[in-house]
Parts: sequence; structure tokens; C-alpha cells
Amino acid sequence: MTQTLYEKYGGFKTISRVVMTFYEMALDSDDIGHYFEDIDMPRLIDHQTKFVSSLIGGPASFNDDRIEAVHRHLNISHDEFDVMAELFGDALSAHGMSDGDIKTALAAIEGKRSIIVVRTAA
Repeated sequence: MTQTLYEKYGGFKTISRVVMTFYEMALDSDDIGHYFEDIDMPRLIDHQTKFVSSLIGGPASFNDDRIEAVHRHLNISHDEFDVMAELFGDALSAHGMSDGDIKTALAAIEGKRSIIVVRTAA
């Protein structure tokens, strides 16, 4: 049986710490920090921990339609998504994830780009 990244790095507790580190960096970011003003951060961190866990083999699952609906009104650009991904990679690295495993985790997040980033009119 293959071990998932979620299992390899200690499960929910570790992922929660990674997500907290990510949001500390995101809140300081001039590029994406504004998205988190007036947000219930403990609730967001809990939700994001479950989301990230689901992406790397954890027990939670998220419906793409729901993810898209939650992000649609935010008008997140590709550049902002790139900043988020870079900061998330930095947070994973800060918690000891190997470069190869970071690439795998970021690829899973990249797979959600099309439902998180705003679509422009055709």
C-alpha cells in the first residue's frame, strides 16, 4: 500500500501548521493579503486544512462545483494564484517537505486553477 503525502508528513496536525504558516505569509503579501481582510481566519484555516489534506491524500473531499462557487466572486487572477502557489510551496518547505513532494502537492493545487481563477469573457 502506498503512503500518501498526508500520511507521510503527519496528517491533519502537520497540514494545519503548514496552512497557518501559509496564511501568515499571505497576510503579509502586498499581492494577495487583501483577500483575507475581514475574514474569520480560524474558520478559513480549518477549512483550508481540510482542502489541502484532500489534495494530498487525506480523508476529506471537496466538490469542484463548491470550490468554484466559493471563489467565483473573488476575481482571483492567474498572477495572484501564482503568488498563492509560491507562498504555499514556501510554507511546505518550511515544514520539511521534500522538493519532490512539494512539486506533487503544488501540482494538485495547480489542478484546481481553472476553478479558482476568474474566467474572462470569451
